[in-house]
Amino acid sequence: MTFPEADTVLTHILVVADPARSKRWYLDVLGADLYREYGSSVVLSFGGAWLLLVEAGAPTDDKPTVTLAPPADPDRRDNLFTIRVSDCQTTYELVRARGGEFLTPPVTHGSETRCFLRDPDGHLFELSEYRASPDMPAGS
Repeated sequence: MTFPEADTVLTHILVVADPARSKRWYLDVLGADLYREYGSSVVLSFGGAWLLLVEAGAPTDDKPTVTLAPPADPDRRDNLFTIRVSDCQTTYELVRARGGEFLTPPVTHGSETRCFLRDPDGHLFELSEYRASPDMPAGS
């Protein structure tokens, strides 16, 4: 056996306060696709990745010291998601029209333009557009 195997898939689990509210946000604002639901859990497909929305929960026998909870402070993050886009300004306007609330409009730093938005529970998403500089070969 090898690890990871050829068909290994990484799923991001996001703990949310209200799965129905979050499902609507991910479908309507971010444009994710609903794969399936079971119990209160929601499985979404987005940009080649899997997102699993789950409710908070107490420790279990297989994770005896771990309690699941939505982010306590949306301004203190230990993880975030980056979505690479071809045109940050246009994507910002599209997602904003769908109800996305951004921290700021797109900001450009050198070859990168980016902006950030949160889901209803405070999980942070970055829209990022990268342009190769004229003196740097593409793909660098």
